[in-house]
Amino acid sequence: MMPVYEYRCSKCGVFEQEQRITATPLKHCPTCGGPVHRLISHNVNVIYKAGGFYTTENRSSEYKSKAKEESKTPEVSKAS
Repeated sequence: MMPVYEYRCSKCGVFEQEQRITATPLKHCPTCGGPVHRLISHNVNVIYKAGGFYTTENRSSEYKSKAKEESKTPEVSKAS
């Protein structure tokens, strides 16, 4: 699976091109031959496949102390 890059042509508008990461960016539009500029994509999907990327691991010390206090107080169960 290769990444898809977005380019903007002054004549044709925005188009997508599937390229290898190591490929050089396009300089000319494949449709009209005009100059193009590669755009920064907004659709970046990152999948972390390793451990250690949990939001709870980077909590502040203040958050951790409040969590300890809350866990020490007994919860009141509601009877229905």
